[in-house]
Amino acid sequence: MDYKFTVEFLEDAKSFIDKIPQKDREKILYNIWKSRAINDPELFKKLTNSIWEFRTIYNGKYYRLFAFWHKRNGIETLVICTHGIIKKTSKTPDKEIEKADKLRNDYLKNV
Repeated sequence: MDYKFTVEFLEDAKSFIDKIPQKDREKILYNIWKSRAINDPELFKKLTNSIWEFRTIYNGKYYRLFAFWHKRNGIETLVICTHGIIKKTSKTPDKEIEKADKLRNDYLKNV
């Protein structure tokens, strides 16, 4: 299978994934793996000019992992996951998008 990008997780995203039930975690990771090969906005959706979200619905829970695009050495295409939430409302909270953008800016300063 031809993958369009590689996914890396910042510490907040790793912590979020580690704290959720194993079956939920497996579903999220499967959806991320799948989104690397197919373009499906139900799995990976653009929120702003720089922030995207991996989307998973499992056992009635709406999981969101926020992310941004980056090129390593100008060649390898990466999607960096910043952090995750269990969504409780239909609208993605602005504060979570702002947090993702701040983590993105911090990451880019240190690369």
